[in-house]
Amino acid sequence: MKNRLASLDELSRFDCVIDVRTPLEFAEDHIPGAINAPVLTNEERVLIGTMYKQVSPFEATKLGAALVAKNIARHLETLFADKPINWKPLIYCWRGGKRSGSMTTWFSLIGWKAKQLQGGYKAYRHQVLEDLATLPGRFDYRVLAGMTGSGKTRLLRALADCGAQVLDLEELAKHRGSLLGALPGERQPTQKGFDSQLVQALKRLDPARPVFVEAESKKIGFVQLPDAMMRSLAGARCIRIEADLQDRVDFLCDDYGSLFAEPAQFKDLLSRLTELHGRKTIVHWHALIDSGAKAELFQELIEQHYDPAYQRSSHSLYPKLPQALPFSFRPNSDDLTLQAFRLLELLEMPAERKA
Repeated sequence: MKNRLASLDELSRFDCVIDVRTPLEFAEDHIPGAINAPVLTNEERVLIGTMYKQVSPFEATKLGAALVAKNIARHLETLFADKPINWKPLIYCWRGGKRSGSMTTWFSLIGWKAKQLQGGYKAYRHQVLEDLATLPGRFDYRVLAGMTGSGKTRLLRALADCGAQVLDLEELAKHRGSLLGALPGERQPTQKGFDSQLVQALKRLDPARPVFVEAESKKIGFVQLPDAMMRSLAGARCIRIEADLQDRVDFLCDDYGSLFAEPAQFKDLLSRLTELHGRKTIVHWHALIDSGAKAELFQELIEQHYDPAYQRSSHSLYPKLPQALPFSFRPNSDDLTLQAFRLLELLEMPAERKA
């Protein structure tokens, strides 16, 4: 059986990576690029686990074998029906046990050059955690800091359009980082899923070039940045993005205006600030939602909530912020790329237009 084992270092040698865990396990996280071909459904795995504890390991294993065989047969007739004899799949489950071992055995008997991932997903997850402890420290970051509504994300993406190297943490997290930062129609990844995506994003970066990144707190919505990333950002040079108040209000009306389409949900979010701002203020903000007063509400949120919060936390998270290069930015204009080029010129960095 040892000659059927492969390590994580050998991933690139295979034509396909197959995750045989349940759809729920796969949805939480998986090796990037893997496909899901479960040998047990979500319900079947629960059934077998319950039987193992309440009836007997023997009866559970016997039924499990029948279900696994049935599911492998279905995959052979559908998902893998067109695979040639020289196909090389790598197969994994939670820790390189019976689930992946069963499919590897049958695929090898068929004639495919199938291998089982040694240690399974558990080994992969261990590697992700090791990478998150070391990879963030390899890069020279330029942190875009600034008040809410100053358009940091728009500038970051404009810098990418100029050919600069960027790390878009909010895109990976599917969240804009604030209380109101959930993206319409988007679900955040799980913590494990975010970690996997972050590792892949870091591996694509060139350590010889600076990396632009937006200033973030440790939590972006429900996911957290690794400690090594926070330490690296804390020691990085900062660029202070400055926009006038009206531009910031207009920006929030544009970027967060969809919140008014779900007034009950919007009110619920603001109600979480009751302890901080008092019930009278929250009732007033609710009334502004009811009247559709976008500009008035967002200006009050900027002046009474976001700016004070920024002043409280930003300097502790980013000690080099007092020495930051100031950069005046118009987040709502149609010349974002030109403004990004101007920043690169100020920093004396070469820029390349994307093809």
